[in-house]
Amino acid sequence: MRLSLVHVLLALTMYAHSAFSNDPIAGRSVVATEYGIVAASQPLAARAGVQILERGGNAIDAAIAANATIGLMEPTGNGIGGDLFAIIYMAETGEILGLNSSGWSPAAMNIELLATQGIEKMPRRGIYSVTVPGVVAGWDALSGRLGNLPLSELLAPAIHYAENGFPLSEVIAAGWKRSEEMLASHPNSKETFLVNGSAPKAGDVFRNPDLAASLKRIAAEGRDGYYKGPTAEAILAMSQDNGGVFAASDLTEFQPEWVSPIKTSYRGWNVYEIGPNTQGIAALMMLNLMERYPLGEYGFHSADALHVMIEAKKLAYADMLHYVGDARFSPIPVPEMLDKAHAAARAQLIDAAKAACETTPSEFRSVTDAEGGDTIYLSAIDRHGNIVSLIQSNYSGFGSGLVPKNAGFMLHNRGALFTMEPNQPNTLEPRKRPLHTIIPAFMEKDDIHIGFGIMGGWNQSQAHAQFVSNIVDYGMNIQEALEAGRFTKGSFDGCDVNVEALIPEAARAALAGRGHEIEVIPPRTGRFGFGQAVMSNGEGVHFGASEPRHDGAAIPEAPPVFE
Repeated sequence: MRLSLVHVLLALTMYAHSAFSNDPIAGRSVVATEYGIVAASQPLAARAGVQILERGGNAIDAAIAANATIGLMEPTGNGIGGDLFAIIYMAETGEILGLNSSGWSPAAMNIELLATQGIEKMPRRGIYSVTVPGVVAGWDALSGRLGNLPLSELLAPAIHYAENGFPLSEVIAAGWKRSEEMLASHPNSKETFLVNGSAPKAGDVFRNPDLAASLKRIAAEGRDGYYKGPTAEAILAMSQDNGGVFAASDLTEFQPEWVSPIKTSYRGWNVYEIGPNTQGIAALMMLNLMERYPLGEYGFHSADALHVMIEAKKLAYADMLHYVGDARFSPIPVPEMLDKAHAAARAQLIDAAKAACETTPSEFRSVTDAEGGDTIYLSAIDRHGNIVSLIQSNYSGFGSGLVPKNAGFMLHNRGALFTMEPNQPNTLEPRKRPLHTIIPAFMEKDDIHIGFGIMGGWNQSQAHAQFVSNIVDYGMNIQEALEAGRFTKGSFDGCDVNVEALIPEAARAALAGRGHEIEVIPPRTGRFGFGQAVMSNGEGVHFGASEPRHDGAAIPEAPPVFE
């Protein structure tokens, strides 16, 4: 009761501030150190990454360790049954690398197969929503190319917690409870994730010995400990038992892809995202549109600035949904989409006095009908200034609902984002990667480098653009930029938009006067996503920030005073 009352009073205080002031408000201070930092949505997972830094690991090692641990602790949003993307900044060379470790559909999967089953729309759950999980291949690629320590050390914290247990944190426990009915619907998921038929509560100690066994195989054998052997056999058996078409070769032949991140400039800053098959290009297109307007002069949380950003979101997402799919299957006009002249022409469609309720191209609706977005984002910086911006996901509410027997993890449902309409960039095809919502990000100017991300389905690109604007247009630090009130529009047409109550009432009223259909959401809910950020200032000082809408923390590395 006392904790709930504190939350209510804090929310009321923040609401009162937002109603009468446009100044940014932050409830936490930014973390600063000359050593490393790991920021994650679960403090124990962040601490696991910091342990690796303190053992001589670099930011890549720390990110893998934190990701493995949070896969156990936040299975609502991620785990070794999902996909992974990362952007890595190497301080010594200035090189910026991207990794796309999103899995493909089975070789035998196609829309004709689903049609024979009487399926007309991509299933949200079940075996036909499952694509090959890419996270373990991603760890293997990151560790093999850039890491300092072996996977056996990186996975040790996660294995310890899986065997011995950990107490659930509050936001994660609430999400777990929301999936209780779905988890109870299959015996394997019930056995793995429910305790005496119920979701564990905040403070309950949860153990997952099956996951510990799966992680031990990966620690010993690398990717072969997952894509071959007992874990792979359990995935294939799950597929066969549920009418799926996975073959052993679908798992063993999958490889992640090293990519060059796509980028744009925004008022002198370079901003990077992973390109198609992700939605990251929408964040960059939004920024190109926003750059046409003096948002800083309009003022933070002003109706003029918010109107421009909301309208930019509609235009950018319409293009993204129309064109983006797996670039290995169809050409995607990335240079044209990011061209500043294209942005100038599209910006002319923004009416300063009126919200647009329809946005071309109209055929975008056929690309995907799926919704959802249960994901984790984490970032790490080491004492040398190397940065990892990493995102990992099961997609929606634990994922597909299918847990391979004795494996300890849920298979994701990322394939739900395909469309069954023929001849679209995102049409389901054999060994194709679906359009992905999850995106890590990175931005830099001169000697300042920031790894950041904000998860949450289709919220992500628009949240990224707002974060960048908070830094660039309004001079916020990374903690203020994460905490600032946000808008989000989960739909792709209409004038509806969710606005956090942290945005002043006067601005909300002015937006409504321009035709925006405003739904006010209380402060600090998950509707607006959860983010983290790390930063180096070029002078040897590193900063970390963690989203106050979640359980997370930015935890600094301790100096080696006892060595």
